[in-house]
Amino acid sequence: MNAISFLTGAVFFILGAIIGSFLNVCIYRIPEGLSVVSPASRCPQCKAAIRWYQNIPIISYLYLRGRCAGCGVRISLRYPVVEALTGLLFVLVWRQFGGVFVIPVYWLFAASLVVVSFIDLDHRIIPDAISLPGTVVGFLLSFLVPWVSWQDSLLGILLGGGSLLLVAKVYHLLTQVEGMGMGDVKLLAMIGAFLGWKAVLPVVFIGSLSGAMVGVPLMLLKRTGGRLAIPFGPFLATGAVIYLLYGERLIGWYMALAFGR
Repeated sequence: MNAISFLTGAVFFILGAIIGSFLNVCIYRIPEGLSVVSPASRCPQCKAAIRWYQNIPIISYLYLRGRCAGCGVRISLRYPVVEALTGLLFVLVWRQFGGVFVIPVYWLFAASLVVVSFIDLDHRIIPDAISLPGTVVGFLLSFLVPWVSWQDSLLGILLGGGSLLLVAKVYHLLTQVEGMGMGDVKLLAMIGAFLGWKAVLPVVFIGSLSGAMVGVPLMLLKRTGGRLAIPFGPFLATGAVIYLLYGERLIGWYMALAFGR
C-alpha cells in the first residue's frame, strides 16, 4: 500500500468513525422512539451535555477512560466499538469498490446493518424505521449500481422476504413456537434490495452458519437443552457484509471445490 492509498484509507476510516458516532445515537434512541436529531448528545445518567471535545470518535472514549466527564458513570464499550467497526467497514468497501461512484450506496447499506445489528442485540427487535425505508432506498439505488439491475433488486426483495417468511411459518406450524420474528424477514428483504436476488441464499447460509457457530457453544455452556433465543439479525448482517465484500470469490471457490471449475 502506497502513501496515497494509506492516507485515503485513513480519511475514510475517520469518516466512518464519525458516521459511527451518529449511529450510536440511532442505536440508543430509535428503540425508545426518540428523535435522532435533537436534543444534542448527553449523558443518559446525569443528563449533562457532551461537549464537542468529549465526543471525538474513539479518542474521547480513551481520553475519558470510558467514563462520563460529569458524573463518572461508566460508558458502554459499545460506543467505540461501533465507531471503529463503521470506520473499518468504510475502508473495506472502499478497498473493494475503489474508484466506483457506488461506494456511498454501500456505505449507507453497511451503516444500516450496523444500526440494525446492535439494536437487535440490545432489544431483540429490528425496527421497521430502518428495514422498510431501507428496502425502498435499496431498490431505488439499484438504478445506480451497474451490476444489480432493478429487476434483480425487486426479485431480491421478494425472495429475501418470502423465503424467511415461509421458513418462519413452517417452523411455527411444526413446533407451535415463534422461531423467527418478522423483523428478520424485513431485514432480508432489505438485503435483497441492495444486493439482488443472487445474494439471498448465500447470505442466509453464511448467517445460519455463523449463528450456529455462536449459538451451539452457548447452548452447551448454558445447558439450555437445545433451546436458546439469540437474535438472528446480526448474523444476517454478517452474511450480507461477507457477500458484499467477498461474494464472488466465495462462489468461485465453492464452484471450484464442488465441480472442479
